[in-house]
Amino acid sequence: MARVRYGARTGREIAATRTAGARLTDLWSTGVVAVWETDPDAVAAVLPRPLKPTARPLVRAAISRVDLRGQPLGAGSFAVAAAHGPVDGWYPLVMPMTRERDLTGGREVFGEPKKLGEVTVERDGLVVRASMARHGIAFVEVRGAVSGPLPLPGPVRRTDFYFKFLPAVDGRGFDGDPLLVHCERDENVRRLERVTGDVVLRESVYDPVADFPVRRLVEITIGEKTGDQRGRVVERVDPRALLPFLHQRYDDPLQALDAPPAATGSR
Repeated sequence: MARVRYGARTGREIAATRTAGARLTDLWSTGVVAVWETDPDAVAAVLPRPLKPTARPLVRAAISRVDLRGQPLGAGSFAVAAAHGPVDGWYPLVMPMTRERDLTGGREVFGEPKKLGEVTVERDGLVVRASMARHGIAFVEVRGAVSGPLPLPGPVRRTDFYFKFLPAVDGRGFDGDPLLVHCERDENVRRLERVTGDVVLRESVYDPVADFPVRRLVEITIGEKTGDQRGRVVERVDPRALLPFLHQRYDDPLQALDAPPAATGSR
């Protein structure tokens, strides 16, 4: 009988998959990063407990492109500064990705708020434009011109906070307590330049980032970097504290909250 491809994989095949995944850390991406100060009340409003605001109400928009095995990958992140106890980091609200393969792993393993979208990084001489778009709306656009090189930083560690959960089968709450995940990223930079420009936030009912206006632009950079990431569960979260924020993860929160107890479907 020919092999049934949905059947169990061998130990050797599973090990080969892990090895291939480890090689992805050697990839270099080109990315535009914009950081700005925004309305502190807006930042505080989107942070589920136990996350808290930091001293500065910062927003970080990171828009990257990487040639992954001949298939360009666009990856974006729109995050606000947050703290969990003594750890300062970033709480991403939306992370558009251009490929489903790179979306599902991050959502299911780390709890990343990834969604399919369009991510663009363009450079023509000194002119730079980068954007994140979904549903036909470029809800974040960073544009400007390269104004000079910046000193290369040493190895940088950044922490992102995610909530990993499964909506309940009956549409009421969660199946088990949600988990707060610390995802640590170690990055190395081989090129970094300053960009003089601005950030445009466009209204979108699906990605309402326009609620975080640019009060003061801190910096815009374009660079090339590589890195890896490791996640760990740091605590279980009170479901009642997270449930009011469930809509952050979905374009249609009714899909998670109002599922009928006996939904019909294919069997």
